[in-house]
Amino acid sequence: MLRRILTNLLLSCLLGSIALVLLFKFVPVPFTPLMCLRHMEAYREGRSLDIQHEWVPLEDISPNLIAAVINHEDAKFYEHRGFDWDAIVYAYEQNQHYGYIISGGSTISQQTAKNIFTFHSRTYLRKAVEAYFTVLIEFIWGKERIMEVYLNMIEMGDGVFGAEAAAEHYFCDSAAGLNRYEANHLAARLPDPRR
Repeated sequence: MLRRILTNLLLSCLLGSIALVLLFKFVPVPFTPLMCLRHMEAYREGRSLDIQHEWVPLEDISPNLIAAVINHEDAKFYEHRGFDWDAIVYAYEQNQHYGYIISGGSTISQQTAKNIFTFHSRTYLRKAVEAYFTVLIEFIWGKERIMEVYLNMIEMGDGVFGAEAAAEHYFCDSAAGLNRYEANHLAARLPDPRR
């Protein structure tokens, strides 16, 4: 009885996750767990937080920003299948050397999976779920959709999510109009976007 319940639960989670990934292949992602977390943090701090976010198609995002993000975050984006094993090994060695986490080695695909489908925590369970969704989005979405979702949902400031909102917030411009300097400025913010 218990085995059947657990099997049905696991099968439901598996099918539900695949259905969600299929849905988001065609439908803009409305919000992320991180957006909800930022709202809760602001509430606990006694302040309000207005989320700035506007979805735009990939063709309405400057190629300068796409290139800058790949350069800053994942130089092998178009070469790997979701995981850059060299970067993971390097990050592991660096973290072991310094005794704490200084580097993550995550690809854009992994960051997208984390941002859209998991809560932000530093646990092995979250990393396992992230890896599962990374495989799914690489297989179902492909690189262009991964980049589109990443650039539309990534945190780029306090309450600022996505390329369009960031371009408007920092440069009074659209994501399509970002020049190389502006694109590099935004890409450089990604490791710590609220500072």
